[in-house]
Amino acid sequence: MAELTELTIAPVGVVRGGRKEDSKDFWGDNLSVIELDARLPEGMLAGIEQHSHLEVIFYFHLHDDEPTSMQSRHPRNNPEWPKVGIFSQRARMRPNRLGHTICRLLKRDGRQLHVQALDAIDGTPVIDLKPVWQENLPSQPVIQPDWSHELMAQYWASKKPT
Repeated sequence: MAELTELTIAPVGVVRGGRKEDSKDFWGDNLSVIELDARLPEGMLAGIEQHSHLEVIFYFHLHDDEPTSMQSRHPRNNPEWPKVGIFSQRARMRPNRLGHTICRLLKRDGRQLHVQALDAIDGTPVIDLKPVWQENLPSQPVIQPDWSHELMAQYWASKKPT
């Protein structure tokens, strides 16, 4: 097995606007802009507006002093859900603090990509962008535990009920 090495990765952009604070649910209406880093040529975005959705890989930059979850734990500290390891959930306390979301691309305006339902906050470093292609989505049914459906029940809801 190859020895693990450190990597250096520079962000390709940053999230602007949208939410200012992290929260667990109600990301469906979140509107934000991904701004391409000034060091990169705008031509890297050529043709991206032909896609309806983007995969966004980002860095959980808040709470970076929070310890990595090395043991199994209850997701969201809910004792009704089983203890699982960090690689069996999507929480931020990951070894490399990487997040990944598929969001809707609303429009491109030069170096800015206007998106909806990106669960990253204002100032979040964007590590990479990829178009969503049907052929890259799972061709088989996605199987997941019941507790994860409960956890995600309000995640993409548009607004918090009043």
